[in-house]
Amino acid sequence: MHKSISIYKILLVTLVLVCLPDLLHAQCAMCRAVLETGENQEVAEGINNGIMYLMAVPYVLIAVLGFFIFKRMK
Repeated sequence: MHKSISIYKILLVTLVLVCLPDLLHAQCAMCRAVLETGENQEVAEGINNGIMYLMAVPYVLIAVLGFFIFKRMK
């Protein structure tokens, strides 16, 4: 019972982090350098969002796959 509660907490935290990419401003050093020199803020925000979605998708897929494997083995 205790293990299932911790799994749900991990899934909840992962979901929150994926749904709120504006709170996380991560980008590679080259992207940051290029975007800081430009004046177009819409492009910079679009690239930031794209980076966040590209980074999050593999983790979400692995988490979902792990969840279904966990349920199947139980």
